[in-house]
Amino acid sequence: MDAESAFISLAAEFAPAGAVTAKMFGARAITLRKKAFACLQGDAIAFKLGAGSAAHARALAIPGAGLWDPSGMGRPFKDWVLVPAIDGPELSGLAEEALTGLAAALG
Repeated sequence: MDAESAFISLAAEFAPAGAVTAKMFGARAITLRKKAFACLQGDAIAFKLGAGSAAHARALAIPGAGLWDPSGMGRPFKDWVLVPAIDGPELSGLAEEALTGLAAALG
């Protein structure tokens, strides 16, 4: 599945939880209460997973994944991991982890 299709699928999957699409960081994003937890960038999707979390480590272990630098100027966001579009439940699981973490932070 390509990143665009995966992003659209994730947006639809998490819409019942209140997630909507928006533009943030110069990219298309999936947000909850105007805070992004997933962003589409090229052929990959970035997830806000929280540095040091188990989900963050799992995401970084995916081949081709790395910290997300939306500006491209060598200043990556430590809590975000950019993951190439992959088949299987991994992207959905990462999005769920990101949404859960954001919902907890928002209270």
